[in-house]
Amino acid sequence: MGVLNRGDTVTRDRCTPPSRGADYPGDTAVCEAGTAFAIPLAMNAAWSSNQSVTAVNVDTPARLHLGFLDLSGSLGRRFGSLGLSIEAFRTQLRVVRARKLGATGPGAERAMGYAERMLDALGVKDRVSIQLDTAIPDHLGLGSGTQMALAVSRAIADLFVIDRSTRELAALLQRGARSGIGIGAFDDGGFLLDGGVGKDGQVPPVIARLSFPEQWRILLIMDARGQGLHGRREIEAFRRLPPFSADLAAHLCHLTLMKILPGLQRGELQPVAEGIAELQRRVGDHFAPAQGGRFTSKAVADALSWVDSLGHCGIGQSSWGPTGFVLLPDDPSAQALLSQARRRFGELSPLRFLVTTACNEGGRVRLEHTADALKEFC
Repeated sequence: MGVLNRGDTVTRDRCTPPSRGADYPGDTAVCEAGTAFAIPLAMNAAWSSNQSVTAVNVDTPARLHLGFLDLSGSLGRRFGSLGLSIEAFRTQLRVVRARKLGATGPGAERAMGYAERMLDALGVKDRVSIQLDTAIPDHLGLGSGTQMALAVSRAIADLFVIDRSTRELAALLQRGARSGIGIGAFDDGGFLLDGGVGKDGQVPPVIARLSFPEQWRILLIMDARGQGLHGRREIEAFRRLPPFSADLAAHLCHLTLMKILPGLQRGELQPVAEGIAELQRRVGDHFAPAQGGRFTSKAVADALSWVDSLGHCGIGQSSWGPTGFVLLPDDPSAQALLSQARRRFGELSPLRFLVTTACNEGGRVRLEHTADALKEFC
């Protein structure tokens, strides 16, 4: 057992500097210099189990939503989605108990709203403080809302030792009404297929999950000027969409089962890229009346058309956009296309280009246990 330094905070694994925002007496423990045990700031006579968790850290990735399979629901389940977790953007936050509800950092207002709703839904009277280090950009088709909601919800549930699955937490905040990809991305990452919404209206189940080949790359094409449809406009857009034929749904499901998924399993980019591109064309044209064309952003559409002319067929738009993507076989190919794109469109263009990889794991959750650490040292 090592000697602890004055002012260090004890966690289960190690002593760390005092936590940010932990302003609750007894939330942290300080180490008395030269001793091998910790003295809490304010120790209660007895430690309860839910006091042992003093902070929860959550780190969760963005995702691409690659398209729906059946908007008609003719077989009893509607939507059905393909998606992919990516490393490019992440939401990272830390939650502790506090005297009053608060949040700081990027996306703080949104996080505080989710926290208030989740505390009420779980029947928790205590309040929390949230420190956000990073947040997935809003309304760019990257799943920012669901990942923020799940990160905050998981942190609160674990902080107060309340056993809830990710699907249950999502349902409490009305996330996953049409797609289960965000929930699957939070739990497991990788390439995901969900089975759509049934008549019971529950969160769509993830029915297939495959690792995305580590050597493959994704070039993201982002329009700095715009956002995709969201909120009431998104709901209204779905309401106004034209009928989705059973033949089209059958075609997209056929592509998924017999081309995209086997290609992923075998690590063959060509069938995956061709299958996703075809799905994107069909679904994009179906959504064109709501988003002004196959793709939301004309600038992104022009860039994707140029990429297609170079022979890269795995192109599309994530969710309502405006973010577009290109699937590429390896990093040299991605870096070469990135350089070409920046030269062609120039610094004055609203377009931004970024190479990323898939994320083949779900969100990371780390708990800090001051009370347990004190018991071990004492």
